[in-house]
Amino acid sequence: MGIESMGLRESKKQETRQLISDHATRLFMEQGFEQTTIAEIATAARVAKKTVTNYFARKEDLALDHHEAFTASLARAVADRAAGESALAALRREFVAAVEQCDPVAGFAGPEFARMIADSPTLTARLRELHDLREEALAAALADDAPAAAPAIAPRAAAALLAAAHRLLFQRIQELTLAGESNDRIAAAVAPEATYVFDLLGTGLGEDLPAMKA
Repeated sequence: MGIESMGLRESKKQETRQLISDHATRLFMEQGFEQTTIAEIATAARVAKKTVTNYFARKEDLALDHHEAFTASLARAVADRAAGESALAALRREFVAAVEQCDPVAGFAGPEFARMIADSPTLTARLRELHDLREEALAAALADDAPAAAPAIAPRAAAALLAAAHRLLFQRIQELTLAGESNDRIAAAVAPEATYVFDLLGTGLGEDLPAMKA
């Protein structure tokens, strides 16, 4: 198979995956997550039920289809930071950019989507799990760069504090979304609150977390 054919095949797979996810999200918002079946999603997307489960191992992933980007986001910011930039500075910079862009990964997903999650015990539980996985990934990234003299628990302790701050800010964005605020107003409210939160972290952790790149 040629490179072009492989590219077309992969593009088709991505289109199918997105189609299924879009129909699933629409049905979840209209009917509720628990009330919507995989069979209904397959019918709406005009694919076989097995096709849905092949693309999405868990029903929750049909709604939270950015879960991989979400769980990797903090670790990626730390791993990709510039030489001499602290983990805290990189995470602050990335969050500020996410707020400016109203990034869905930061919580800007719209009122219907936010309500869908809030009304579903299953999705609420899955979101908590994703926050936990994001913290674990961040701890691993911090551990990769931790000085040998640092206490063994240092990367996990720093990750717990940093991830908790991001969880709080994510919940704040969701809270304002459910209150009916526009993305622009949410961004305007969250930006100074994020400054306050990151300043607190800076006081407690210092700008030179045990993950500073040389």
